[in-house]
Order: sequence, then structure tokens, then C-alpha cells
Amino acid sequence: MRIDDEAVLWSASRADRAGRPLLVLLHGYGSHEGDLFGLSPYLPLQPAIASLRAPIAMGYGHSWFPVPQTEADLATADADAAVTAVLEWLDRAAPGEAGIGLFGFSQGGAMAIELLRRAPDRFAFAVSLAGFALPGEREGDERMSQLAIPVFWGRGTDDDVIPSAAIVQTQEWLPSHSDLDQRVYEGLGHAVSDLELADASAFLRAQYAAA
Repeated sequence: MRIDDEAVLWSASRADRAGRPLLVLLHGYGSHEGDLFGLSPYLPLQPAIASLRAPIAMGYGHSWFPVPQTEADLATADADAAVTAVLEWLDRAAPGEAGIGLFGFSQGGAMAIELLRRAPDRFAFAVSLAGFALPGEREGDERMSQLAIPVFWGRGTDDDVIPSAAIVQTQEWLPSHSDLDQRVYEGLGHAVSDLELADASAFLRAQYAAA
């Protein structure tokens, strides 16, 4: 499994990316690299933005890992190969760079959390919109907890796509493994509202200001 380097959308040329922090966008299930990239004008100007295409082609879009068919399957949903693919892409695109930011929606939001768990020292923060934490233990969980990595987790009360078991799992797991900024939006379905985008952007600005 491999990230397609030619499919990555960049907000800046290679020369203009020098010396700037990197923000990686991770789209949702069945979508593509242009989806979240459309939000770039609403995000802070400090980072160079890279929007990745998930490695599993579906005909009408791409995914990071297969969608669990039941709530019980959440425990076996395996994103390891996709996480490895993203880390290998970072080795090619930004070798040795630390303090990378992650911004994902839905399955991409789950990937953002999984990347923190695999390589917590490599990332500065994560934004997970309508995302979730997968069950089980990871080798980086304790280190992530020690670092108290900032995580913005936003979700809507009317999201009927993410299983309730995934929401409960995330509510139980994230507070003890991150510096969590949790936001719940009344009446929001499986989408990103203007208010949520504004809150996520404010979170990003705070992270870059602190850095």
C-alpha cells in the first residue's frame, strides 16, 4: 500500500514550502484529495498544506481502510497499512520534519488519531472532524498520553454515519491520551458546519501561535 505522490495537492510550491510547518489533510471514506483541500482558504496561512489521496481505490472514490460492517467489527478495523503508507510518504516528502499537523474528516479523522498513536513524537496536533478512535492498544499510546498532544474532536449530534460504539470508544479514550478540545454541534449530521470550521481554524491558529 502506497500514497500516490503525484495525486497529492499542495498549497505551495516546493520553494515556498521551505521553513513552513506542514499540515496534512486526510479525506473521508469514498472521497478524494480535492475534498478537504477546498477548505484551505479558511485555514491559517502559516502551514504548507498537503492533501493526500487514500490508497484504496473504490471506483467512485478512495478509502484508508475497509468500513466495519457492524459495531463489533470496529475492534478489527485495521488501519495499520494505511498509517504505514502515510508515514512512508512523509519520509519521502518531508524527511526528518517534526511538528507536523493532521486534519482529517470521518475516516480521515480516525487516521489522524491512528497516526498520533503510531508516531506521537512526529506530530504536533490533530484535528478530527466526525472522526473516531479505533479500539485496542498501540505502541505509542503511552507516549501520546505523556506528551498530551492537542487534539480537536468535533462531531454533530445528528451524525448517523459513525456508529455509537465508535463515539463511546472515543469519548472514553481521547481524554486520557491527549489535550482534548471536544466540541459537539447541535443538529449537525455527518458534515462540517461553518461554526465547526471556524472553531477548528481557531484551534489551528492557537497551535501555530504557541509554536
